[in-house]
Amino acid sequence: MPLNIKNFVSSLTTRPGVYCMKNKDGKIIYTGKAKNLKKRVSSYFNRSQTASIKTQVMVKQIDDIDITVTQTENEALILENNIIKEFKPKYNIIFRDDKSYPYIHLTTMHQFPRFNYYRGSLKAKGKYFGPFPSPGSVKKTLNLIQKLFLIRNCEDNVFSNRSRACLQYQIKRCSAPCVNYISKEDYQSDVNNAVLFIEGKKEKVIKLLSEPMQEAADTLDYEKAAKLRDQIRSIREVQEKQFVGSDGDNFDIAACATKDNKACISVTFIRSGLNLGSRKFFPRNSEGQSESSLIKAFISQFYLSNVKVKKQPNEILISHDFDEKSLLEEVIGGKFSKKIKIKFNVRGERAKWLQMAKENALFNLRQKLAVSESLVRRYKALQKLLNLDSEIEKIECFDISHIQGDATVGSCVVFSKNGPIKEQYRKFNIANIIKSDDYGAMAQVVRRRYTRQIKEDIGLPDLILIDGGKGQISVAQKELLELQLSHIPILGVAKGPSRKAGMEKLIFSFDKKNLECDSTSPALHLIQQIRDEAHRFAITAHRQKRKKKTNNSILEDIEGIGNKRRQLLIKHFGGLQGVSKAGINDLAKVSGINKNLAKKIYETIHDDT
Repeated sequence: MPLNIKNFVSSLTTRPGVYCMKNKDGKIIYTGKAKNLKKRVSSYFNRSQTASIKTQVMVKQIDDIDITVTQTENEALILENNIIKEFKPKYNIIFRDDKSYPYIHLTTMHQFPRFNYYRGSLKAKGKYFGPFPSPGSVKKTLNLIQKLFLIRNCEDNVFSNRSRACLQYQIKRCSAPCVNYISKEDYQSDVNNAVLFIEGKKEKVIKLLSEPMQEAADTLDYEKAAKLRDQIRSIREVQEKQFVGSDGDNFDIAACATKDNKACISVTFIRSGLNLGSRKFFPRNSEGQSESSLIKAFISQFYLSNVKVKKQPNEILISHDFDEKSLLEEVIGGKFSKKIKIKFNVRGERAKWLQMAKENALFNLRQKLAVSESLVRRYKALQKLLNLDSEIEKIECFDISHIQGDATVGSCVVFSKNGPIKEQYRKFNIANIIKSDDYGAMAQVVRRRYTRQIKEDIGLPDLILIDGGKGQISVAQKELLELQLSHIPILGVAKGPSRKAGMEKLIFSFDKKNLECDSTSPALHLIQQIRDEAHRFAITAHRQKRKKKTNNSILEDIEGIGNKRRQLLIKHFGGLQGVSKAGINDLAKVSGINKNLAKKIYETIHDDT
């Protein structure tokens, strides 16, 4: 039953809360928070004629409105953010960022700790530093730590099985604690200095190194003194290259740029006076929105969605002012358990940083628009090539990856006129097929993909690309027919005789005929781009699966081989590869391995391979 707006609005409370507007299918199409629910919700219907076209279209689709009353406006803001994050309403501004932030992880549980790159939930034991804006900034920092403090970077299992120093020691990137070339106390001192370095306390590190340098010089230990001197010099050089501010404070800079109904938010991270880099975001549903509303939406979603970490900014500089800054300061500060200031009018050095962030946002937006324009031309060329009546808005591409039928993985990538939609990418572990059966694998992937799409009512593609020829097209068509999706066209991309780009054979499912397409055609370039992305995604998934399988050593599955015997075998033969090359008599020479057990190991390894 359609919503009676007049009766509904008159019954609303004036208390704060959240409203969720739904269409006739019961889906949330917009959610918002209000200080006064009655006043805010009624405004959509009182000013519908003067509102933006986007708002007018949205209001016409409203069939029902859910109201959640909260005690405070702060609670309403947090609830609004959670609903946007979970349901991604069609008309809300949404900042997509499907990747977690990378960290530096210190394995404090080991007597000789190591720093390593880490991404994911912070559940592993140890100390975390970050988050960093990009993997590159983490790897650069790890490289500096290794160079300045000679901290090991090898895995624990490699460390425990070393009998001599590795190449890292030879090139002066490690102090070789694995073979006791450094004492536990001295190594821990280097780790402590590295921690101070990451935290931006470089002057303290220099002071801690200066004292033992002077002591070494006084006792005529010139070699040690020279080593410490070079270390201090290197730290000072790094400090001069990276130093950006005089106060060494922690702040973020969020800048917005808009053009042609598109928007870009650039956020730069400054920690302990160092620029850790920036990230760019291209919000969906930004048409007709002001820069102020975009910045406001970004600050709310970005800082209320992120995991809690120890080192958050004290200030957030913004390129465009907006109302309710004090509300956001209070809510974000409450989450981080510290005082947060959001500033618009800044001077001096901060003003220069803000201007730089604005220029970065505009530059990134121009790049995005240029790519989008090129993609639109390619989509139109593809529509013309296939002689389709309706426009192609969404393309899904499938690929299968394996090595001689082992660790078979299927991939599905999704593209729109704005480029790849990575949150919709999917990978499929293929099971219950004959080894190296590419047709069976393709049939399974297509069936699983679209069975779920229909079940969850997810938008279907306008075109399906398949990395393969007529055989793959036939099995895919059969699966689509059973799912009553035979109206979706399929384009097969078969490699030519020379397997060179531009020599592909294009087979269209509607007539099973080869299409003629010039190698310079924008349509072919689009097909190649999407096909290559599907191939890359499939190869990555395949390698991850193989790596996981390899990491589960075959020795673990042999009865009678526990952790101690497994370590003895690996140490004796220098690794699993050496074990696989050993004969029964060689295996029996290892302590704790008798003839019968050696035979069992040999047969298990060689039967598996």
